[in-house]
Amino acid sequence: MIGPALDVEAVAAFLQTAELASFTRAAVALGSTQSLVSTRIKRLETTLGKPLLQRHPRLVRLTPEGELFLPAAREFLAAHGRALAAFTEEPERIALGISEQAAGPDVPRLLARLATHDPGLLVNLRIEPSSLLEAAFETGELDAVLVRRIGAGAGRTGEVLREDVFGWFASPALPPRPGAPLPLISLVGECRLRRHAIEALNRSGRPWREAFIGGGMAAVAAAVSGGLGVSPLAARIAPREAVDVAAAWNLPPLGRSQVVLRSQVASARGRSFVRELAAAFRA
Repeated sequence: MIGPALDVEAVAAFLQTAELASFTRAAVALGSTQSLVSTRIKRLETTLGKPLLQRHPRLVRLTPEGELFLPAAREFLAAHGRALAAFTEEPERIALGISEQAAGPDVPRLLARLATHDPGLLVNLRIEPSSLLEAAFETGELDAVLVRRIGAGAGRTGEVLREDVFGWFASPALPPRPGAPLPLISLVGECRLRRHAIEALNRSGRPWREAFIGGGMAAVAAAVSGGLGVSPLAARIAPREAVDVAAAWNLPPLGRSQVVLRSQVASARGRSFVRELAAAFRA
């Protein structure tokens, strides 16, 4: 006996809302409206005969039934995508650049989520400093980039996804050494934040030394957690156990920055992917 059929759009609305914990963000990711997303989820709950979400004024949470349905919903949409892609002659390609200073440790989670968005979309990913990604975007090498901007970014377009405050982060076990050069932990030399931090230290007359230069955020986080020195980082991507020592160590302020998504994707599938990228990052 065949049971009631599941509505693909309703399952997609549930999955987005569950992962983003917000009807509003789910609507943006789906290119829909909040009311339509809510209506589709209610229809899905009626079909299943189970409540899937707990609705609070500022928060959406999964019910136990929703937790149980979540992995099945992911597989359902993935299977639907594979079925649609079966007759696609050639997968669509999108060249994407992500700055680790923008996404930090979220990169693996972002990629895992985007991988299920559209199986017929082939993503060519570059993880590089923001300055290199911006240049590649300007020359058309990349279709979309997720970058961090320090300063006004004059003449540059893009969607601001969030603003972050910079700090000086170190292991709580690292003792301050007054008068000694600051042991600096940073990303590769092309990193704008590294240059920004060095300029701030030089303007304030604070001596510093290179303690560690990492090729990626995982290496930087390990060096900070291991007590090798102090790193200029956005608070959101600092290691969880690290503390901002700016006030205690009398370090110069670094100000704020913006995380920006730039896209020149023209196709409907590509634009849907970019919306998903923005929504996933905001979440």
